[in-house]
Amino acid sequence: MLSQALGFMISPQKQWEEVSQQDQSFKNSFHVLLLAAFPALAWYFGITVTGWQVADGETVRMTVGSAQLIVALFYLAMVSSICCIGFFVHWMAQSYGADSSLAKGVALVGYCSTPLLIAGGVVGFYPILWLDMLIAVAAVGYALYLLYIGIPIVMRIPKESGFLFASAIMAVCLVILMVMMGATVMLWELGAAPVFID
Repeated sequence: MLSQALGFMISPQKQWEEVSQQDQSFKNSFHVLLLAAFPALAWYFGITVTGWQVADGETVRMTVGSAQLIVALFYLAMVSSICCIGFFVHWMAQSYGADSSLAKGVALVGYCSTPLLIAGGVVGFYPILWLDMLIAVAAVGYALYLLYIGIPIVMRIPKESGFLFASAIMAVCLVILMVMMGATVMLWELGAAPVFID
């Protein structure tokens, strides 16, 4: 798992070629469950132990009980969104003449989300808003790069079709992001709102 994550960071083209040769099954998507735990645990530590500051104010931390619920929901949101986007990859594959399966779609999205999950874990230990935003923008940019170069290789389609396919996936990702933002507001109203230490 670590060698693949490192491979996507160092030589993504070669790593995608290796992935395209593998027999895709849900066993190959298992790394998503482990990798998604990294940002969840890091943010749990960051919001309960390290805390964060707004402007020059005092350090803000969450209670352990509140943080546990929010981090568990955060983990479920990451895993379920990757699976949901993977389903849409598989569903749209026929439109672009790609040979796909649900496991292949989930694995592809899981590999593309590697920079986001790693960056989310790194910034979670010590939350600094401006630094977190810079790292998040870089991670999203690299994840999109992986998506655009990976789709034609893994799905075995021409680069032109791959560009359109990746753009459609990006649109699905934006819709899922909006759904998750709405779900967050509803969950806060239902009792999952953060509780801060005074």
